[in-house]
Amino acid sequence: MATEEIHEGGCGCGTVRFTVTGPPLRTGLCHCLTCRKSHASAFNPFGVFAPEQVEVRGEVTDWTSSPNYTRSFCAICGSPVCGGDGQEVEVSLGSFDEPGLFTPQYELWIIRREPWLAPLDVPQFKGDRIPD
Repeated sequence: MATEEIHEGGCGCGTVRFTVTGPPLRTGLCHCLTCRKSHASAFNPFGVFAPEQVEVRGEVTDWTSSPNYTRSFCAICGSPVCGGDGQEVEVSLGSFDEPGLFTPQYELWIIRREPWLAPLDVPQFKGDRIPD
C-alpha cells in the first residue's frame, strides 16, 4: 500500500504551521504586482492544492486582495502563509520546510517580470493562466 505524500511548512517565526497532503494540482510562478508586493519579492512561486489537502494551524490575519481571493498572513511576523478563493488554496513554495519539493509548471503575469530575470522553460502567460 502506498503512503500519502505529506509536506509541512510555516511562517518565519514558526507560530503558523501548515500541512499539505498529496501532490499539488499545479504549480506556478507569478509576477503580478499584488504577489510581488505582498511577498516583498520579484515573484511568487506557488503550489495550488484542493482545500481538503491543506491544514493551517496558528493565528492568521486575512486580507481580501482581489474579488473572491483572500491571502492569509501570520498574525505575529506577517509572513505570507497561503491564499485562496474557496475552491483552491495557493501555498508559497518558499514556505515549505524542505526546499525543492515542487517546480513551477508555468509563469503568470510575465509582463511584470523583472528585466534581469530570465524566463523559465515552461509555458508563459502575459496575465492570468488564459492562453494568449
